[in-house]
Amino acid sequence: MMKIAVISGYKPYEIGIFKRDELAAEYIKLAIRKNLQAMLEEGLEWVLISGQLGTELWAAEVVYDLQMEEYPDLKLGVITPFLEQEQNWKEANQEWYEEIIMQADFVDSVSKKPYESPRQLRDKNIFLLKKSDVLLLFYDDENPGSPKYLYELAQMYQEQNTYEIRKIQFSDLQDIVEEARFNEEY
Repeated sequence: MMKIAVISGYKPYEIGIFKRDELAAEYIKLAIRKNLQAMLEEGLEWVLISGQLGTELWAAEVVYDLQMEEYPDLKLGVITPFLEQEQNWKEANQEWYEEIIMQADFVDSVSKKPYESPRQLRDKNIFLLKKSDVLLLFYDDENPGSPKYLYELAQMYQEQNTYEIRKIQFSDLQDIVEEARFNEEY
């Protein structure tokens, strides 16, 4: 049974998105929503993110929308790799992050120290995989980027554990764009 999902994926700059509310971000959120609704039908109770810009914060916004619309029991946990991860972000991104953190049902950090090494990022990924049943990853093999590390760890984890990996790929987004255009025309 699927109770806890981790959602991650590309950071905005990795896919050419430079404003949080660009139209492309709306399509990504639609893809996340479709996947989450299917998971909710399968018993999903919690969504975990690490609070990274892009896919993860868009996922949090989708969770909050779903909570307000029809799934008030759905919970969001933000488990950061280290303390003060947003410290060097632009002010607008820090504000976005704070909006998400303020509404989360659970917030904690894997490492109780500020950034020291990439090891903290790997430790966070391992922690999230062990605490969840499924990974929803916005990731395309043709464009590896930063999600590649979590994807590779999840594949190794899946070899030894009952674990599901679901991906949102660029082709899925294309389908959503075409569906939206079709609906606008008719």
